[in-house]
Amino acid sequence: MLSRIGPALKSQSAIKMTNHVHDETSDIDIDINKMSFVSALKKIIPSTDILHEREDLHPYECDGLSAYRQIPWVVVLPSTVDQVQRVLGLCQQHKVPVVARGAGTGLSGGALPHQQGVLLSLAKFKQILHIDAKRRIAQVQPGVRNLAISQAADQYGLYYAPDPSSQIACTIGGNVAENSGGVHCLKYGLTVHNIQQLKIVTIEGELLSIGGNGLDAAGYDLLALMTGSEGMLGVIVEVTVKLLPKPERAQVMLAAYDDVQKACEAVSNIIAAGVIPAGLEMMDKLAISAAEDFAHAGYPLDAEAILLCELDGTNEEVSEHIAKVRSILLSSGATSVHTAKDEAERLTFWRGRKAAFPAVGRISPDYYCMDGTIPRKQLPKVLKTIAQWSQHYDLRVANVFHAGDGNLHPLILYDANKPGELERTEAFGGKILELCVAVGGTITGEHGVGMEKINQMCVQFARLELSQFHAIKAAFDPQGLLNPGKAVPTLHRCAEFGAMHIHQGQLPFPELERF
Repeated sequence: MLSRIGPALKSQSAIKMTNHVHDETSDIDIDINKMSFVSALKKIIPSTDILHEREDLHPYECDGLSAYRQIPWVVVLPSTVDQVQRVLGLCQQHKVPVVARGAGTGLSGGALPHQQGVLLSLAKFKQILHIDAKRRIAQVQPGVRNLAISQAADQYGLYYAPDPSSQIACTIGGNVAENSGGVHCLKYGLTVHNIQQLKIVTIEGELLSIGGNGLDAAGYDLLALMTGSEGMLGVIVEVTVKLLPKPERAQVMLAAYDDVQKACEAVSNIIAAGVIPAGLEMMDKLAISAAEDFAHAGYPLDAEAILLCELDGTNEEVSEHIAKVRSILLSSGATSVHTAKDEAERLTFWRGRKAAFPAVGRISPDYYCMDGTIPRKQLPKVLKTIAQWSQHYDLRVANVFHAGDGNLHPLILYDANKPGELERTEAFGGKILELCVAVGGTITGEHGVGMEKINQMCVQFARLELSQFHAIKAAFDPQGLLNPGKAVPTLHRCAEFGAMHIHQGQLPFPELERF
């Protein structure tokens, strides 16, 4: 569960975390040897697009969560939908697992390869097929970068709203697979709210269209089911996204606080006043210091916390809301409130926020990037508890998160080369996720489950719920070949995880009873 930023993996000790419980990925037995399978692949795609020598496979051994590493069996880089269909059909025929991969920027181990499977890279699917400015949609291939969509739509006065911090590199296919958000998801929603149609290929090689050209489609909402399915139900080969008109005006306010709790209360006060900002982000003192040193965004270094509140819409609407929010921020205890004077300063404020993750990587050898979501009203209590646990585990935490929708990203700073620090970090991170569940939240907000949080799925969901998840998986992928071992744990794994918790005396959490 460790997001490793900075130097290359310095210790293989992180890999042992995948062995805490039963590894269900080992239950799949393929019925063809590697060279025979490669020969069959060469009848489908050019040999230059098939990688099977060990030295060629290393670049694909992990995604952004580099604590988990696995050399794939074979890497395939198709360039057409027909090739994807035929490759998947071949894999289904020979019971070969398949893991689809986009840009590899994911932070949950969702694109971790299978040691006896095909890693299906969609890197060549990077065309924007069509932009319909009148209907405000764009048809794009899954390898198109998130930011590239808005750049292409800019000439029509349109943009694509979801904007993860990694938008310069992450791809729309991966965004759909993880249901990514971003700093503007409070007002404009997650990926699931901003797509209209998907084309996917099933494990049998069948091409399906889900959703449609209209704003609604008959039948079950399979579009929502596919969004956030982490490559376990099908391989996305085309996405139709919704585009929005660029607002007449967008302005961001930076409020500084001498107390984190006051900043948290300001978040609730803004929403309670009936104002829905385009973005409402919070950073604590450690995150502020790291981001300012890296991005030079003009953040006040003496603040214990800052809020970035962006308001957009018509000129009149924004002016009204700025006055209202400014009053709320000051009455909530802000020591200063600064409104960006122009577009350049607005972008500078956001540059610091979006650079927070790499900035923290400069002040610690390693860090663990958390992703959980809680009700807004629980923000003060949860952050206070995390601060207490930080002292208990003797590990610093930098908090950077989407305050408006309660999506937390605590960054636990550690050094994997120090004896015992890796284990303390893992224990600390697991407790934070379980704390999110305990206060009525969830173990993820936008990074997905992947390998990182699969044990905490056992905490959030009961046996019958997990059984239903497996039933849905079986309806799409009866042999369990698509991204096996990710997102949804087996009941056997949960039994072992529960037994481990009880043995270690970790459950229940007495400190959570007050919630």
